[in-house]
Amino acid sequence: MPSPSFSTPNPASFHLQLNCVAWLMDISFPGLRALVTGAGKGIGRETVKALRRGGASVVALSRTQSDLDSLAHECPGIEVLCVDLADWDATKTALQAVGDVDLLVNNAAVALLQPFLEITKEAVDTSFNVNVKAVLHVSQIVAQQMIARRAPGAIVNISSQASQCALQNHSVYCATKGALDMLTKVMALELGPKKIRVNAVNPTVVMTDMGRIGWSDPEKAGPMLNRIPLGHFAEIDDVVNAVLFLLSDRSAMITGVTLPVDGGFLAC
Repeated sequence: MPSPSFSTPNPASFHLQLNCVAWLMDISFPGLRALVTGAGKGIGRETVKALRRGGASVVALSRTQSDLDSLAHECPGIEVLCVDLADWDATKTALQAVGDVDLLVNNAAVALLQPFLEITKEAVDTSFNVNVKAVLHVSQIVAQQMIARRAPGAIVNISSQASQCALQNHSVYCATKGALDMLTKVMALELGPKKIRVNAVNPTVVMTDMGRIGWSDPEKAGPMLNRIPLGHFAEIDDVVNAVLFLLSDRSAMITGVTLPVDGGFLAC
C-alpha cells in the first residue's frame, strides 16, 4: 500500500494570501465620516462595524430603532439615525441635520417577490421608493454637501446580480436593481468632475440571517448554486470587503463600475 501523501503549501500562494490579508488590513479611514443606510441588519450592519474598525466616524441609519440600539451597544462610538427612507420629507429633514459626510453606502433595500402576473401597485411603489428613489435622494443630499465643502467623496450602492440576470418571481426587484445600476453610472458621470466617485457592488445570494432562511431549501438553492462556478453563496464579509475597497483610496481611479461579488454567476 502506498504511503499517504500530504500536499505542501505553495510558498508563493501562501505569501500572496498573507499580502492580501495585509492589504485589506491596511485599508483605513481615519478622519473620515461615513453614512450607511439599512444599517440595522446584514450587510449594512457589518459595514458599519468594519468602517468603525477602520477609523471612520460612522452614522448608522435604519428605520428600526431596536436594531440601531443593539448595533450601538455592539459598536460603541457610532451615531444612529432612525428614519424611513421611503418618506422623502422625513429623510431630507433627518439628513440635513447629520452634518459632513465623506463616504456613503446606500445599502437599504426591500425585496418583495411576486409572480409577474400578480404584481401589485403597492409592491412596485414600495420597491422603487426604497431601492431607487431613496438612493437618489440620499446621494443627492450627501453629494450637495460634499460639493459645498469642495471635498472629495466616495459612494457605494449595494445592487445585485439580479440587475443583470432575470430571476423567477423577481420582476420588480430586478427592475429596481437594473435602475440602480444605471443610476450609479449617471451619478459617476456627473459627480466625477466634483471628485466624487460612485460605484455599485452586485452580490449573489448573501448568507445573512435572512439569506440563510430564504435559501436553506436545497430544491430552491440547487439551481442557483449550479450556476455559480465557485459552488457557494457569498458571505457577508465578501460583500463588505468589496465595499471597503471601493470606498478607499485603493480604488482612486475606479468609478461607474458595477462589481459582481457572485462567485462567477454572471460569467455563465
